[in-house]
Amino acid sequence: MWRQLTSMRTALFLLLLLAVAAVPGSLVPQHTSDPNGVVQYQENHPVLYPILDKLQVFDTYTSVWFSAIYLLLFVSLVGCVVPRLKHHLEALRAKPPRTPARLARMAGYRVRVLQGMTSQGASAEAEAARQAAIVSAQKLLKASGYRTVVLETARDASVSAERGYLRETGNILFHAALVGILIAVGVGGGLSYTGQRIVVDGQSFVNTLVNYDSINPGRFVDTSGLSPFAIKLDQLDVKYESKNKNAMGSPLDYTAYVTTTENGTTSKKTIKVNEPLGIGGTNVYLLGNGYAPIITVRNAKGKAVFHDAVPFPSQDTNMTSQGIVKVPDGLKEQLGMIGFFYPTAQKLSTGAYTSSYPDTRDPMLGLSVYQGDLGLDKGLPVSVYALNIDKLKEIAGPGAKAKAIDLKPGESASLPNGLGTVTFDGVARFVSLEVHHDPTQGWMLLFAVLVLGGLLTSLFVPRRRLWVKAITQADGSLRLEYAGLARGEDPRLDDAVASFADRHIASLTGRSRE
Repeated sequence: MWRQLTSMRTALFLLLLLAVAAVPGSLVPQHTSDPNGVVQYQENHPVLYPILDKLQVFDTYTSVWFSAIYLLLFVSLVGCVVPRLKHHLEALRAKPPRTPARLARMAGYRVRVLQGMTSQGASAEAEAARQAAIVSAQKLLKASGYRTVVLETARDASVSAERGYLRETGNILFHAALVGILIAVGVGGGLSYTGQRIVVDGQSFVNTLVNYDSINPGRFVDTSGLSPFAIKLDQLDVKYESKNKNAMGSPLDYTAYVTTTENGTTSKKTIKVNEPLGIGGTNVYLLGNGYAPIITVRNAKGKAVFHDAVPFPSQDTNMTSQGIVKVPDGLKEQLGMIGFFYPTAQKLSTGAYTSSYPDTRDPMLGLSVYQGDLGLDKGLPVSVYALNIDKLKEIAGPGAKAKAIDLKPGESASLPNGLGTVTFDGVARFVSLEVHHDPTQGWMLLFAVLVLGGLLTSLFVPRRRLWVKAITQADGSLRLEYAGLARGEDPRLDDAVASFADRHIASLTGRSRE
């Protein structure tokens, strides 16, 4: 079982399996990166959600089954790399193998005969010529990156050469870097954190735990010691297509202009889609944007009991947006409102409204009003983007005698039952920011480069053995034999042997290669 687990075939299979297991993480929202998306998925798929949640699909990368594949791959790679590394180090210290007795059986076999190198029967001259040929061959082979050893017998001398150990080095580096990536991912998961925050135009975000709308810290993150910095949203510029009828209203560009404060230093920065802001060891991404209607609620005496810019998440491409307004204090009873904001209001034949364009050409705010217990006094966490109407009575809207309240910017309307008034003061923009901190990003980049470098080296560096044998013949000529052997696929081996033979002969005769 151990041999099977640590085989290269198993490691490659587990690597493929890990890639397949990661697919669900890109198909459905994850608790760690998009908690609001998970809530929305639960509402849209009430039957399927419990099944997927039981299978930990919404926590794909920390699920039991993904972790099992991850750990098996780690063990397999370590068990595969360590023995190969030991064997490779031993091979690097070993001498090239002995020259085969019959080179004619080897690939690329070539024979060159040099006439008149020695006088017939002159053993001293023959020995000198043979040694000169071997020394010349060894010098050329070393210049080409070969490790060499000279072997001599009574009747001949030869050079055994080998190169291409870099191929195996690249192979081991590739797998070792994969192990490094697995370690970096595991350590990074414990030391990193990801948080989301909606920031309205003119407001600031300070990097402390209480300022996040949602945050998913790693196991070893000290949430009380987050890097201190602040980001203020100065302005959000959004450009929409207004000329091409086939793409009318499509977003062309999002740019958030912000003021950052870090270590007492203030500077102006921009955040764009796919162009995050680096600050305090984190990356701040611009995930989305929308409208935040500015709403004021006054009681019957005219005193303002609520005034805020309330983010309304968009519901479609034309930025039809829905939001929740909660007024817990200052009125006879607690008040909740479900609001719809239309940047460019258009009335349908059914009498309902929709937005025909995402920019604020003709903005309108519609409010359905509920009265009763908002459930805020029980000490339980309640989403600001949801309104539980079980204990509320609708006093203005489709289910009440009074119609829903429709307001243009600057308009006010009376609340039913003499509760007071509500005013639509104007519209601000908001951005959805994601703050991601991962101290292992540099290591991940390093290991990724090593993986690529190791893979390219193992693919394109050939491992070869070359032999040159010099034999003094009876007529005084010198017979030179050349042959090679490929350790793996090497379609250019024959050409390499022939090219070396030509260079060797040219060096011995003093003539340039033809």
